[in-house]
Amino acid sequence: MYAVQYIAMVVVLGLMLYVLGKYGKRDIEWEDFLFWEVFLAILLVISVFPLEIATFIKNILGLGRPLDALFVVSIGMAYLIIFKVYLAVDRTEREITELTRKVAIELEEISEKLEEIEKKLK
Repeated sequence: MYAVQYIAMVVVLGLMLYVLGKYGKRDIEWEDFLFWEVFLAILLVISVFPLEIATFIKNILGLGRPLDALFVVSIGMAYLIIFKVYLAVDRTEREITELTRKVAIELEEISEKLEEIEKKLK
C-alpha cells in the first residue's frame, strides 16, 4: 500500500466519525446520515483497492485506462451530490417563500385590527 492510501483511509474514517457525531447531535437526519456513511464507505473501499476497482469499472465502461474510469465515476457522483444540494436549496427557497407569505398575511391582519381599535378609541 502507498502512503497516500493510508492518508485517504485516515481522512475518510475521520469524516465517517464526523458524520456520526453530527447524527448523534441530531444535526443531520437519518437519510442524510445514511447517504454520507454509504458514500464514505465506498470511498474507503476505493482507497484500499484503487487499482482493482478502477480496472473493474474500466472493463464495464469500456474505457482505455483505469484512471479514466475513476474520473468518470467521480464526475457522475459529483453531479449526484450537486443535484442533492440543488433539491435542498430549492426546498428551502419554497419554504421561505411560503413563510414570507404567511407572515405578510398575518401582519396585514394585525394592521387591520390595530386600525379598527384606533378608530374605536377615537
